Amino acid sequence: MVNLLKEIVMFAQKLNITNLSPLRSGNISVRANNKGIEGFYITPSGVKYETLKENDIVFVNKNGDYDEKGLKPSSEWRFHKDIYLKRPEANAIVHAHSPHATAVSAHNKDIPAFHYMIALAGGNNIKCAKYATFGSQELSDNIIEALENRKGCLMSNHGQVTFGENLNSAFELAEELENICHQYINTIKLGEPKILSSNEMDIILEKIKNYKKG
Repeated sequence: MVNLLKEIVMFAQKLNITNLSPLRSGNISVRANNKGIEGFYITPSGVKYETLKENDIVFVNKNGDYDEKGLKPSSEWRFHKDIYLKRPEANAIVHAHSPHATAVSAHNKDIPAFHYMIALAGGNNIKCAKYATFGSQELSDNIIEALENRKGCLMSNHGQVTFGENLNSAFELAEELENICHQYINTIKLGEPKILSSNEMDIILEKIKNYKKG
């Protein structure tokens, strides 16, 4: 338990250090079982990550209930809950307002396969979830739709969200997605890029299954 909370604090502070999300923005969670109750631990609402402590982390059960005597969970707890319910392979989630991903998301468009590393997110493009007010059920529903067969997506006029088998893999995918968005911004300055075919992306998606293993 202590190690898990310590890990959440470490990666939350890493959001600031890596500039994936400044100050209080973004949030991190990990699926957990707390005294026989299924749910997840998530960063609290409104706390600067540089001052975050292990006892600030909030446990939310799978129904969305939490101890109201303590700190409130991130206002985005709802889509964390729904991702864990809909995607059993998700054990950790990273949501960031990273600069380049946020810039691309403001155009409310999917990122096409201009680079084969798009496949790291699980599909032949990176989808952008439709805009809805932060913390709303509508936003959660839009994210679930954009994450179909994928492990990461953009959130229109907002940022990005990724998940993984653990915090390390979820965070690394968030960094990869931010890098892809940076490359895409630079690419379209030169005009419309060549887009890899669906057949080629199918090959890449198969090969990528063993990427970073061993």
